[in-house]
Amino acid sequence: MSDAARLKCTIHVGGLDPTITLPALTQAFLPFGEITSIQLPTTTTTPPSDTHSTAPSDPTTSTHRGFALIEYTTPLDALSAIDNMDQSVLLSRVLKVSAAKPSKEKGEGLGSKVAVWEQEGWLAKYEVSEEDKDAARRAQEEEEVNRRKKREDMMVGPERPE
Repeated sequence: MSDAARLKCTIHVGGLDPTITLPALTQAFLPFGEITSIQLPTTTTTPPSDTHSTAPSDPTTSTHRGFALIEYTTPLDALSAIDNMDQSVLLSRVLKVSAAKPSKEKGEGLGSKVAVWEQEGWLAKYEVSEEDKDAARRAQEEEEVNRRKKREDMMVGPERPE
């Protein structure tokens, strides 16, 4: 499946409770269609050291980032999940469910410190070739000539037979 097709089948679920698990997410979103995959991105944090505790502790804790990406087999299933689950409550949290957007490359988009018109992606999308510029210029000149001719024809008026 192409990336564009996969993107149409993927939804973004935000506002998740910190205690949510993959099985609970699967159970909540399975009624809308067959799920291909669920991603629950995690972040690793190091808790502050407790000098008074004598119990051995795990040096790092992994928690999810509060959102999930759920991929369905068809875009219709994804739309059904969005329609039914957006603004619904799961584990006492209101969910924000929407179509997933493509991830931006680092240094691209509005959060970048580089002007948008100097970024590779922007140039590839909006660059106009010299041939296209010349063709547009010629078309504009032709249109102006046609307008002048039409104006001159209107000024002459109807011809009378002799």
